[in-house]
Amino acid sequence: MRAVDTIKNIWKIEDLRKRIITTLLLVLIYRLGTFIVLPGVDPQALQALSSQTSGGLMALLDMFSGGAFSNASIFALGIMPYISASIVMQLAAIIIPSFQKLQREGESGRKKINQWTRYLTVIILIFQGWAYLINLDVQMRSAGIVMSSDLWFKLSSVIIMAGGSMFVLWLGERITDKGIGNGISFIIMIGIIARLPHALFQEFISRVEEKTGGLVMFLFEMLFLLFVIAGAILLVQGTRKVAVQYAKRIVGNKQYGGARQYIPLKVNAANVMPIIFAQAIMFIPMSVVGFFNNTGETNSFIQALSDVQGFWYNFVFSLLIIAFTYFYTAITINPTQMADDLKRNNGFIPGVKPGKATKEYLDEIMSRITLPGAIFLAIVAILPAFARIAGISQQFSQFFGGTSLLILVGVVLDTLQQVESHLLMRHYDGLLKSGRIKGRTGSIAAY
Repeated sequence: MRAVDTIKNIWKIEDLRKRIITTLLLVLIYRLGTFIVLPGVDPQALQALSSQTSGGLMALLDMFSGGAFSNASIFALGIMPYISASIVMQLAAIIIPSFQKLQREGESGRKKINQWTRYLTVIILIFQGWAYLINLDVQMRSAGIVMSSDLWFKLSSVIIMAGGSMFVLWLGERITDKGIGNGISFIIMIGIIARLPHALFQEFISRVEEKTGGLVMFLFEMLFLLFVIAGAILLVQGTRKVAVQYAKRIVGNKQYGGARQYIPLKVNAANVMPIIFAQAIMFIPMSVVGFFNNTGETNSFIQALSDVQGFWYNFVFSLLIIAFTYFYTAITINPTQMADDLKRNNGFIPGVKPGKATKEYLDEIMSRITLPGAIFLAIVAILPAFARIAGISQQFSQFFGGTSLLILVGVVLDTLQQVESHLLMRHYDGLLKSGRIKGRTGSIAAY
């Protein structure tokens, strides 16, 4: 009954109702676009491309694009080029002084950085679109079909895919402005969820067809998936609060005592970025082993690193995730700036001197809480490999951890938090009886 009452309350709020309907319509446009095949490409000849995207990094790209990659759609490149450009600009804002100056200029500087991010996105789209066509041509030839080698066909296809990705970016911005939630993150989540029903149905059918214990194993898989999701929620929401006492202020002849507040330091401030960086590096051995196979040479070490279910692949993958977690946390969380801001606002941590001592204290706290967060992140990242070893299908195992699970959990929590804020603002009950939903507020956005 409470869920029904909550839905009724949501529908009563006109602004929230319009935002939800707008979001659904924009998502419908995006999903329809993923099935529009590039002009000049035979949709019946894409079986080889679908087989290529059944596993590895290609499967991840296809998941983020909602299946548009394997469909050779006008949205085939998806939103990932914009995310790559955003990461580059984010790192540039930390390293390059001129970008740091732009960040300090406020809204005008932010608009300038966003404009440059879009220019960089177009450049990335041109290169990725050309590479996509080369890969598509190779896969089509393997199926015995020769794709057009006309220069105009390639140029027009690259322009169409670049325009399609920029249109997806525009849809994401409209969801942010007129809909509900972070539009870019929401589109990625929709692309991931789009593959879930088919993967779940295939897993159910394969388990039911087993003669002994099939349905029991499926129920056990679902229970384990719920357990993993609960762990991912803890990883996304986990914080360590540091108490801050603000000094007393004297206004006129009255003295006011400073209130005690808290700095919420994230256990996983890097979010999914370490997994993305580590996967990009681990994809290199897969490319190298393909080169050796073509020349007739073998290399057992590289082959071991290319086995996504093997020990060495997952061991090195975990170490890279832990290392990148520390690296990304170090460049995004600045204890020196936090200490200076506290001192400037007459704040201090009880028992710690302002200035250098505060900076060292915050740095020590971040180092301590980052280690368990990094280890937990590495465990979540390699869980799909354990799922495959346990006999779970390739498609369904991707939902047992990794980037896809963390993005799903993070975006769903953020969206529910926005819905709850609209309910509470209109004096309705929240979504949960036990307390308010915590999203990733205050954390560094991962995409």
